[in-house]
Amino acid sequence: MDLRLTDEQKMVQKTIRKFVERELIPLENEVLKNEREGRPSLPEGKLGELQLKAKEAGFWGINTPEEYGGANLGQMMMAIVLMEVSKTFVPFRFGGSADNILYYANDEQKKKYLLPTISGEKISCFAMTEPGAGSDTRNIKMTAVKDGSEWVLNGEKTFITGGNEADFVMVIAITNKDRHQQTQGREGVTCFIVDRDMGWRSEYIHTMGEWGPAGLVFENVRVPEENILGEVDKGYNLGLEWIGFARWVVGARAVGSAERLLQMAIEYSKERITFGQPIAERQAIQWMIADCAVDIEAARWLVLNAAFTLDQGEDNRHYASMAKLYGAQMGNRVVDKVLQIHGGMGYTRELPIERWYREARLWRIYDGTDEIQRLIIARNLLKGHVKVSQI
Repeated sequence: MDLRLTDEQKMVQKTIRKFVERELIPLENEVLKNEREGRPSLPEGKLGELQLKAKEAGFWGINTPEEYGGANLGQMMMAIVLMEVSKTFVPFRFGGSADNILYYANDEQKKKYLLPTISGEKISCFAMTEPGAGSDTRNIKMTAVKDGSEWVLNGEKTFITGGNEADFVMVIAITNKDRHQQTQGREGVTCFIVDRDMGWRSEYIHTMGEWGPAGLVFENVRVPEENILGEVDKGYNLGLEWIGFARWVVGARAVGSAERLLQMAIEYSKERITFGQPIAERQAIQWMIADCAVDIEAARWLVLNAAFTLDQGEDNRHYASMAKLYGAQMGNRVVDKVLQIHGGMGYTRELPIERWYREARLWRIYDGTDEIQRLIIARNLLKGHVKVSQI
């Protein structure tokens, strides 16, 4: 069993790291200034320039199938890339990709939605969460009623990432209420591709962090039959697949952020002098640094295992929940210790630690709360879906 990265993976990791250090980290002060003054983190033009530089360096469509012009490097490579990019809070995403469930589109839908999304001409979002239905999807209220060759959608979605910028949304709505209740939400819902100009609107939701999700409102929005993604009444499985991918991604982002934060703590502890000595000489500080390092390493391998399992074509949902649960909690523990090591300076806006502190708290909530991950993990073990010490 080889627990080391391949030469190819190391090369990609090194190249991405250089890109982050040269192109992204130098923009952090600009991002902080813009956010504090209520402006977007970076202008669209700047983000476009960064994506072009990344594309010229060969990083475009990292996990997109080759038939769509991508590199198709696999989930392990995606995890490695996410860890490196997350070492900065500068908002950046490599281009050339699309939501995993959009690949289930039929040929016409691929021409109209998938290909333009991959090329960057269109922006998508996915909407399942509602004001009264987060982790408990049985409480979804949004409906889609058939009317001739169209479906009429009514309801609201909330905390939708990218909802304010999206050109279209992949939205889950109830199409068979009785079936939905009988199967406890596993059937009776359908996924629709809905263009913004079909009539839905988005409302900005202000949060304690810089993440600005949207509330989506549908009032008699008419959607043609051909805009159903997948099968009627079978949209729940698409939702699970989307969420399953997103979960371990949260763990990868937490690992990358925590690595950068720990490095900041190490450097600061060597510079900060108290009572004639660097605080790095204090056992209390040494133990915090040691605990952070162990925490990060454990989370890293949980994330890589979840990604590796997916690359093998196996069901990774159990491991994804473990990576998400531990990774999110690890990130919160690390940023708290790093802020403590920096003392009062860590609490100020002179350093980005307080920004990461606010962002990290979200990791334990979105894409399935800590409590839901524990429920999934325990249920899998108690029902025998997975075995203890299964390798």
